[in-house]
Amino acid sequence: MQIDIDSLETYNRLAREGAQSAATALSALTGIETHVEVTNISLVAPSELEYEYLGGEFSGVRIGLDGALDGETVLTFDSAARETVADVLAPGADEGMRRSSIEEVGNILTSGFIDGWADHLDAVIDISPPTYVEGSGTDVLPAETTGADGQVFVFRSRVESASGSLDFHILLVPERESLVEALDPATDDAIPFEKLEVFNEMTKSGAERAAENVTTMTGLETDVEVNRMRFVPIDAVPATVGDRRYVGTVMEYTGKPSGYLAILFDRPSAEAVVDALVPMETDGEWGEMEQSAMKELGNIMTSGFIDGWANVLESSIDHSPPTFVSDMGTSIMSPIVGRMAQTQEHAFLLDSTIQTDTDGVFRCELFALPDGAELREVLEELLVERADQTRVDPDEVF
Repeated sequence: MQIDIDSLETYNRLAREGAQSAATALSALTGIETHVEVTNISLVAPSELEYEYLGGEFSGVRIGLDGALDGETVLTFDSAARETVADVLAPGADEGMRRSSIEEVGNILTSGFIDGWADHLDAVIDISPPTYVEGSGTDVLPAETTGADGQVFVFRSRVESASGSLDFHILLVPERESLVEALDPATDDAIPFEKLEVFNEMTKSGAERAAENVTTMTGLETDVEVNRMRFVPIDAVPATVGDRRYVGTVMEYTGKPSGYLAILFDRPSAEAVVDALVPMETDGEWGEMEQSAMKELGNIMTSGFIDGWANVLESSIDHSPPTFVSDMGTSIMSPIVGRMAQTQEHAFLLDSTIQTDTDGVFRCELFALPDGAELREVLEELLVERADQTRVDPDEVF
């Protein structure tokens, strides 16, 4: 299976336009203004997609696709949004009518989402009657992702209202063979799907090495909970990372490929890490000693993350000294995006989450942004048979 980057850009645009169509339809039905917050194409293992939906309660519809694009689309509302929609469309009605209103809205919005794909392919995409879904995790996800082997492409959009009372998610999971035909490369400038899978696995291995380094340095038991590769418009990267406040480090790495790596902790996790490294009263202040401890940890985690890349790719990758950051995710990523936007319109955002529940919830997110053109070159040269050679002695690489 070959993946044409230009096709990914086209399909990312189609997903966004489809989500905007759905947002407009929902605004017309409810009178509440909504906008598309995030649209991206993700390459994930099904178990990691399930993880994102655990802990919350969702309801919506699942609709099968057949024809020019086979697969399933799921549109889900969180509990607050479900009640908002039902209150507008079925005020005072019994639960059965309220559920029917969700099915009707889901059907209308999904149709708007899919129409653009059919127009682009100049072919028919039939949609099945909506099936009502409710729950979390696998309860609301497309059947294509449940128990599937390997990794799957997921086209996803998040639509939000200004008040936060009417948010919803759209997931499109096409069947692989159908996607092969839809993304049939028009040029020779294409990347084998298997190489994208390998690079995603390399990223997960790197995150696992980084997690091991955290454990070695701090004694905090950690594990990689989520790992995914997302293809997004470069200017949408800050919104993808979000407005949560983080403390951590940012580093530029050079070689093949070059790019940036942000290692970001939520504040309680950052304080726990610093306390483990510098056992003294910090009073929540990030003085020179605390910042130095955070930068040293970022340095060690970065080495763990990218050394495996260098070994598999048989290249040399170095990184700059870490810069300490403490701000909202959007503010941290915006300067990086500003520099990268000069040479590329879309980006592969590599996103891993390290987490543990020991002594309270510990959470750290790694966001890697490799240079697009260099990543394409690297993937062209990547030898799939070296995919498992991510364990490396740094002295052997640099």
